[in-house]
Amino acid sequence: MLRRYPAYGEPLSCVPVTQGLLNRGYRLTTTRGTFFLKQHLDASTSHHATIARQHRATERLHALGVPVAPALPNAEGLTVAELDGHCYALHPWVEGRHRDGAQLTAAGSRRLGALLGFVHTCLERVLGAAGAHPAARAYGSADPEDTYRLIDELLVLARSRRRRVAFDELAEHRLVERRRLLAAHAHRRPAAAAPAAGGWVHGDFHPLNVLYRGAEPAAIVDWDRLGVQPRAEEAVRAAMIFYVQPSGRLDLGKVRAYARAYRRAAGVDAAELAAAVHRVWWERLNDFWILRWRYQLHDSRADPQFPAVSALAVWWTREYDAVCDAFAS
Repeated sequence: MLRRYPAYGEPLSCVPVTQGLLNRGYRLTTTRGTFFLKQHLDASTSHHATIARQHRATERLHALGVPVAPALPNAEGLTVAELDGHCYALHPWVEGRHRDGAQLTAAGSRRLGALLGFVHTCLERVLGAAGAHPAARAYGSADPEDTYRLIDELLVLARSRRRRVAFDELAEHRLVERRRLLAAHAHRRPAAAAPAAGGWVHGDFHPLNVLYRGAEPAAIVDWDRLGVQPRAEEAVRAAMIFYVQPSGRLDLGKVRAYARAYRRAAGVDAAELAAAVHRVWWERLNDFWILRWRYQLHDSRADPQFPAVSALAVWWTREYDAVCDAFAS
């Protein structure tokens, strides 16, 4: 691969750093420095073009001052290289650490909210208004009837495990509990959001995709899900990941600091953010992605997240007004 990138030296070591469903990453050390080599497992022509568009967007974001690590060009001036049926991209290695909400102060939470707002406004400058883009569409909401059917399927799988463990007991409890919650709150299903609500978003903004150097964000990584979605909903989803506690509660003081900074930076008013809170709350009530991974895909990597994520949906329903107030006041 490095023959495609002669300007970056000869290889000394190549160590895997992550492995996910979509990509693999390696810490690549050469005679010229340290780099991040990203392997995109899908090498289809359409995906190749999508990656190249993401790279062009991050280059322009970098020019606007967004902390990113744009892909480096190879000898042909291209940022995507194909080898043995896979796409690769070479990025500068960014020294830093991940920080979740428990490690962020109120000031750090304001910096995080302002950063995401800055990303959203810069994406609009770089990619244009999303309302005219083909990806803009009406954004529907989950149908509880479909969720009831999924709950029944997952209950059968959880109850039929040959060797049931504590996780399976908790999964059964949460599935039965969630069915009751949905029945009680089905009348609160949100209407579809208009295409105008969509904006360009990072698509996967969470602690593992933000690197810090000290108290300052050093780089936002993994732009694979760059796309058009309601931007305020990305702000809410990110807060749910950054600020959820092991008990399933949110640190509402930090959420308030984060949300106020986001609203100022992104130019989003309280009503738009409150509507996003409602839509993401409904989404969470109907979402069982961790259980689908475990029982349908036989993939247990997300299991450790389930206790807090499943408790959050229950706590959020009970404290709905307080959560809305934290985001919108």
